[in-house]
Amino acid sequence: MNFEEFFEEFKEQIEILKDNPDYGWEAQDYFTAVMLDYLEEVGEVDSPIICPYRAHGVQLNAYTFDEDFETLNIYVSIFYDENEVKTASKTDVDAALKRAMQVYRRATNDLYKSFEKDNDTYEFAHSVFEHKDDIKEVCITALTDGNCKPIPFKNILIGDAEVSFNIWDMDRLFRCMSSGKMRETIEIDFDSQFDKHIPCLVNKSCDDYEAYLAIIPGDILAEIYMEHGARLLEKNVRSFLQVKGAVNKGIRDTLRNEPEMFLAYNNGISVTAESISLGTDENGGLYVAKIRDMQIVNGGQTTASIYNIIKEKKSEVDLSQVYVQMKISVIKNQDRMDDIVHKISECANTQNKIQMADFSSNDPFNRKMEDLSRVIWAPATPGQKSKNWFFERARGQYADMLSREGTPAKRKAFKEIHPLFTKTDMAKYENTWNQMPYYVSEGAQKNFKRFMVGVKERGNFLPDERYYQLLVAKAILYRRTEKLVQEQKYGGYRANIVTYTIALISHKTAQRLNLEQIWKEQGLSGALESEIVRLSSIVQQYITNPPGNANVSEYCKRKNCWDGLLELDVDVSNQLKEELISGELTTGVLSSSSNASSFLNEATKEEQEIIDWVCTIPASVWLSISKWAKDTNNLQPWQRGIAFSVGTLVGRGKKPSVKQAKQAEIIYQSAKEKGFVEE
Repeated sequence: MNFEEFFEEFKEQIEILKDNPDYGWEAQDYFTAVMLDYLEEVGEVDSPIICPYRAHGVQLNAYTFDEDFETLNIYVSIFYDENEVKTASKTDVDAALKRAMQVYRRATNDLYKSFEKDNDTYEFAHSVFEHKDDIKEVCITALTDGNCKPIPFKNILIGDAEVSFNIWDMDRLFRCMSSGKMRETIEIDFDSQFDKHIPCLVNKSCDDYEAYLAIIPGDILAEIYMEHGARLLEKNVRSFLQVKGAVNKGIRDTLRNEPEMFLAYNNGISVTAESISLGTDENGGLYVAKIRDMQIVNGGQTTASIYNIIKEKKSEVDLSQVYVQMKISVIKNQDRMDDIVHKISECANTQNKIQMADFSSNDPFNRKMEDLSRVIWAPATPGQKSKNWFFERARGQYADMLSREGTPAKRKAFKEIHPLFTKTDMAKYENTWNQMPYYVSEGAQKNFKRFMVGVKERGNFLPDERYYQLLVAKAILYRRTEKLVQEQKYGGYRANIVTYTIALISHKTAQRLNLEQIWKEQGLSGALESEIVRLSSIVQQYITNPPGNANVSEYCKRKNCWDGLLELDVDVSNQLKEELISGELTTGVLSSSSNASSFLNEATKEEQEIIDWVCTIPASVWLSISKWAKDTNNLQPWQRGIAFSVGTLVGRGKKPSVKQAKQAEIIYQSAKEKGFVEE
């Protein structure tokens, strides 16, 4: 693909997004969403929040905060919307960056008072105001559909925060996307950047790769991560790097208390590279002078922990005593590049299930979904043509199909007949239906990774025609909910309201919505639409009033947000109950005897053992736990409900679902700890 074709495809992505439900956006906001979607895919952005705000002298299009509110990224768009790539002038870029900088200045004061509490911009401004003393770095990035000549930016200080500037134009994005690596190439010049030698040993015994063993000083590794961040991490293992869990805490404690022992205690990092330049020191020893396309495939936790420790206690931690073992693999066989890098990543990360998942579009699950979506057509409905829902396994497939339609009218007709949904859409629909809205709220890429972890944990599951049909039904449910929520004009947090509303309906109906009927009719019933509107209002009120005046977006990412919603005394209407498919109505999931609508309800060997154990406990015990918990005000209402439902199922000789069994095990142990005695 040449640049002109890439630009045409990019514009088509904007047009495709415009066909989705009305967000109340302007053209530049759709451009922002597409640009950030590309950048998130290549690891330049992490879960951006689209937040259009324009007033005299100020502009904000999107932003991200890190978990500790120490780093703020602000994105401001320069959208020309031309048929050909326009030159973005320095004047335009400077003006956009100044408008974004002014937004930050005002937000550190009292900008938040200008907005209602349930407004997206309120959350941005209030978060900046609340954490202005925590913010250490602000990166303002201009996004443009033009091309810009190199501009030398200088960092400035606003209060205690260092403000840096960046720009992504079409040429830079094209080079990144067409490099074959789906990311910008990182080059490290140890000689010129750090004036230090990195001694190494070399092994060139294999035709496919060369191996280098080196020891890198901790302060240099921290500086490299400071400059390049998560882009250093090979895409298949880029995940959650906060200092949490036993491994990371151990790394942190060693750095603080025994930095000189770090090399002995830590396994080091594994790196792949396109090439290495070697030098010879005064004693004739080899050292690494340069690394091109450095990617960490194992050791992301180590690297991020070293970086985080200097942020936390810069004056107390001496990284001059910290050294890290570094194994570098230079892949010489370009034809096997992807395969070798993936296997290095997989074998180096066997201790971590998340990192074991292959998130590529070539995964057999996604390939099978693509095959199904090309041949299965939805039934024709009155006044509507039959539809073929198009699953986009790899970016650009849909735009490529559209490009074959000769006229605007034909392209419009193609879009109507072939609605698009992507891999991240699929994950959003499934994890919402499976009552994990807190994962969906984390953002498209993180949620997709979590979904694929679930796919991997189920073994070699491949979707079939029924799975595809029910997935499309969930897509219809989700998209119609988006429109209904938008019509309510709540003011903000639309994405969170949608996923939590559908998850709540899934729970309250025990996943007994008639998805087959939705597939056949390609639409929702009046009763279901009325419930979506009613329950979305309850959800909106709930999530926009988090405990402790917490950040709404961050609160929605936590499971306790979902647990709290389930504690509300809410039920679905009798009209909707009349439409539910037959089956045992439990507290939110189908029993194993019911016709489950997602493969994620299938049990692994370990989960089946839990189900079998639950069934060894007499039904009378489960029912007694439920009554005891109610009488003594122990457990949560939904837990009491699960105990009752499990007792009912066991009494009928039926087995609970995976989710029910897991919760039942926790409930049983908790009841025992609190003094419950079996009669």
